[in-house]
Amino acid sequence: MKEKIISQEISNELKQSYLDYAMSVIVARALPDARDGLKPVQRRILYVMKELALWSREKFRKCAAVVGETMARYHPHGDAPIYEALVRMAQDFSLRYPLVWGQGNMGSIDGDPPAQMRYTEAKLAKIAEEILSDIDKDTVDFRLNYDNTREEPVVLPAKIPNLIINGSLGIAVGMATSIPPHNLTEVMSAVKFLIQKPNAEIEEILKFIQGPDFPTGGKIYGGEKLKEIYESGKGGIVLAGEVIIEEGRKERLIITSLPWQVNKAELVKEIANLALEKTIPEIKDVRDESNKEGTRIVIDIRSEANLEKLKENLYRLTSLSKTFYFNLIALDKGIQPKLFSLKELLFSWIDHRREVIKRRTKFDLEKNKEKVHLLEGFDIALENLDKVINTIKKSKDKKEALENLMKKFKLSEKQADAILEMPLRVLTQLERHKILEELKERKSIIKELELILKSAKKIDEIIIREAEEIIKNYPSKRLTTIIKEEKVFNLDKTVPEEKVYLMIDKKNL
Repeated sequence: MKEKIISQEISNELKQSYLDYAMSVIVARALPDARDGLKPVQRRILYVMKELALWSREKFRKCAAVVGETMARYHPHGDAPIYEALVRMAQDFSLRYPLVWGQGNMGSIDGDPPAQMRYTEAKLAKIAEEILSDIDKDTVDFRLNYDNTREEPVVLPAKIPNLIINGSLGIAVGMATSIPPHNLTEVMSAVKFLIQKPNAEIEEILKFIQGPDFPTGGKIYGGEKLKEIYESGKGGIVLAGEVIIEEGRKERLIITSLPWQVNKAELVKEIANLALEKTIPEIKDVRDESNKEGTRIVIDIRSEANLEKLKENLYRLTSLSKTFYFNLIALDKGIQPKLFSLKELLFSWIDHRREVIKRRTKFDLEKNKEKVHLLEGFDIALENLDKVINTIKKSKDKKEALENLMKKFKLSEKQADAILEMPLRVLTQLERHKILEELKERKSIIKELELILKSAKKIDEIIIREAEEIIKNYPSKRLTTIIKEEKVFNLDKTVPEEKVYLMIDKKNL
């Protein structure tokens, strides 16, 4: 057999190959879907945990099992990146609302790596079940996996706007995403408002969503800039940790929260180095007293120190303050990279939920119609019980009994088959009463489901009701403080005014 060789300009081949690679990174690796807020590896991990029945109420399972099943079934890219994604979804300092409940050493805010996957265990967090809710009701599309042996979801139903509440960070080819996390209660309140007033301006939305809400707390300076950032989808704000003066002891400063993604151990090291190098000679000692209750970095200082000036120096010279850059880029409908505004992100999720609820309602409608069809067959059989029994007795086999029932009582094949499989206990009057009651109830449900499919308003009412349930079931207090005034930690406020002499010789040296 001769090989088919195609002549191609190397420049064209390189362009096409690079484009294919770039699109693969953008769509299949680095950018989240705007609808469920997940990257492919995260989505596959959650779906595998659902397949393994690792619900929040069930027992933990070794992370190695989850990683192995994910790699074997849907994500053949090596175990290390899968485990890294799994661990991050379990870290309460990385995600505002962790999607995985981890047991064992899952890493720390000090940069400590997690234990090997054979030692750690995991199961779905309760809030992750909301993301997977109704996936078995034909609510989302499925596609074949990498070896065509299974089907995987293209997107998850996502009863919560995960991209907005948990944010996302990722670097693709020629673009990057940087979406901060937000408060769940605020976001769901904004969703309710937007459904009722879809033409709302960004100022109205920001009455509900104050700004980002980071898992590590901290404070944001320049809250007034958020309007412009949320409208354009990009921009920067100053994010800083909280520093307080301990009451009754002016010679001590306490750091109680950190900027998001700042390594606590590295920050302590930075402060210690500033003291050792006499850059900030007022510092006598620094130690980390953090525990399960929260962050607590204690800085002992000399009595003559100017506390406000010292705090300013800490913000200026260490990672206690940083600029966080927004870049609200995600995949629109899972295909096209797009720079979203906050309103567009919210509506992307709302439109997704409308489609999910419509498909769920159609699924429930068909299931109820099938059940009503069988119940109507049971009703006919019980109304003509003696005749049905005689017909079955006179038939030589099941096939003939099926045909005779269909012909004599005008039943469908499914109805006739169900009657033949009907247990004897159903023949009692009490059981017939139950069948008639269920038949009446199911017909009422069908009527309500049909009304939902005919009314866009009813679908929106369901989204609002579900949003209220989420707010009730997952009450969430804001962790990050928003300060409207802008602040720049620069040299002007820390370097004292003094005379400086500059000496230049004849050679300008």
